[in-house]
Amino acid sequence: MRHISLIALTALLTTFILSGCTPAIIGGATVGAGAIHDRRSTGAVIDDQTIELKALSRFFNDNQISSSTHINVTAYNGIILLTGEAPSESLRNKAVSLVRTIPKVRKIHNEISLSAPSAMIARSSDSYITSKVKVSLFGIQDIKGFDPTRVKVVTEDGTVYLMGLLWPIEEQAVVEMTRRVGGVQRVVKLFEHIE
Repeated sequence: MRHISLIALTALLTTFILSGCTPAIIGGATVGAGAIHDRRSTGAVIDDQTIELKALSRFFNDNQISSSTHINVTAYNGIILLTGEAPSESLRNKAVSLVRTIPKVRKIHNEISLSAPSAMIARSSDSYITSKVKVSLFGIQDIKGFDPTRVKVVTEDGTVYLMGLLWPIEEQAVVEMTRRVGGVQRVVKLFEHIE
């Protein structure tokens, strides 16, 4: 009877994953329909989610960082992007040190600026720019097989950071499209190239 239940559960999870209609729970992490379009393996997606959660937990549990900074963590294929603000170089470096020891972190881009934490209105403006960039990428129609959901977009103080596994031709089109979006002051490419 147990054998039949395991087969039924496997079939059910496979159906949900392939349909893309419902997120599947794999190893305790939720992997949504977007993972089907992702060039990362499902394992890499789960690893990235785990890295982000561990980093945020470490920041939350550190009294200095949680009370004095505003730091965002984005993980893509084991590459970490730290953005936000810290009032001192020592707190900025401490944030990097806390993230560096997390398993499966391959590289860290420290883009934390030295300043007081940003106001909520500035963060809302950045969220709006991120949304506009994501929508604009659907306008890239002339590259066969290009999927804009494969691009990770993060905005901090008008600077747009772009991550993903892209072909060089895709990267160029994404950067050009992003530069045209209103409110974008600077574009930082953090892509990994597919050769």
